[in-house]
Amino acid sequence: MSDHDDQGFGTRCIHGGQKPCEATGAIMPPVYMTSTYVQSSPGVNQGYDYSRTINPTRRALERNLASLEGGRHGLAYSSGMAAADCAVHLLSQGDHIVACNDLYGGSYRLLRAVYEQLGIESTFVDTTDEAAFREAFRPTTRMVWIETPSNPLLRITDIELCTSIARASGALSVVDNTFATPYLQQPLGLGADIVLHSTTKYMGGHSDVVGGALVVNDDALHERLRFLQNSVGAVPGPMDCFLTLRGAKTLHLRMQRHAENASQIAAWLEAHEAVDTVMYPGLPSHAQHALAMRQMKNGGGMVSFEVRGGLDASRIVAERVRLFALAESLGGVESLLDHPAIMTHASIPVAERHAAGLTDGLLRLSVGVEDVADLIGDLTQALAEI
Repeated sequence: MSDHDDQGFGTRCIHGGQKPCEATGAIMPPVYMTSTYVQSSPGVNQGYDYSRTINPTRRALERNLASLEGGRHGLAYSSGMAAADCAVHLLSQGDHIVACNDLYGGSYRLLRAVYEQLGIESTFVDTTDEAAFREAFRPTTRMVWIETPSNPLLRITDIELCTSIARASGALSVVDNTFATPYLQQPLGLGADIVLHSTTKYMGGHSDVVGGALVVNDDALHERLRFLQNSVGAVPGPMDCFLTLRGAKTLHLRMQRHAENASQIAAWLEAHEAVDTVMYPGLPSHAQHALAMRQMKNGGGMVSFEVRGGLDASRIVAERVRLFALAESLGGVESLLDHPAIMTHASIPVAERHAAGLTDGLLRLSVGVEDVADLIGDLTQALAEI
């Protein structure tokens, strides 16, 4: 835990887990570009022996992430999928996972294509439906996997309810907090056992570094995850950690602007004649708007919408945007547009995508921090083409 954990969120973004270098007074954490550390005697060191196991720059990042999530322990990884893989490594052959059916395509691929062949099965269900969620449990269920807001339909799952059901069944609960970030919600405080992040996204915030993280409160769980992190070795390099730490310092400022822009764009899209449906938790028309406003600080920076005309129309919009960049990923200061069915969620079979509500005409916006009038102008000219 950090000396700053009792301070405000913005203060923790800047100072959490860090202090000026004792050797030089450098205000920024040094980038320790080293693979190993000198020992004064066999097994006698200064707390560092090998950088896969521990590195001072990574340690600062892990402490910062833990502070922001209100957790005791943070663990950093080389990607969000490496962090997800480490969480699933807690399970054994014959165990079962209940996962949301509207989730990142890479997470679906990991659970379905990688771990099912190893004997860990997953059931994908609408976690906003309490009855369906409860029904999906088996005697062998050992983990619950939640994204909220979900990717890409921006559904809101009641974290407190689902984690309490998981706990009563003896299952660990993993909450992917990538879309919301700890600025908007803190799942550990709502009962989650593990919080997952792709730090590539909002935590880094500048589309220049790939990383992932897990944050937990339980000491024994942390020790199990730390053992797996060291054993598998999917850790970030010190420069990646430095860049993510630098991004985290402005998380609170960026997220407020992301949300301000996104809320205006969502309202504008909802009134547009070429748009069928807008999905944004901050809109009163959102099915879980009340829950979102209770669980989150605001609606966030992601907006999904369906254009009239299906796949062909959505492809036209994707090709015609100029300020929005057509690209995978999200959470950077620049605005991005993604076509989930073709890009980020193509690994999910068509029938399963459609059953979950992910249509071929769906577009997902990662709304950046540009001037919102320019972003609306870009969408205006792109939508005019259909």
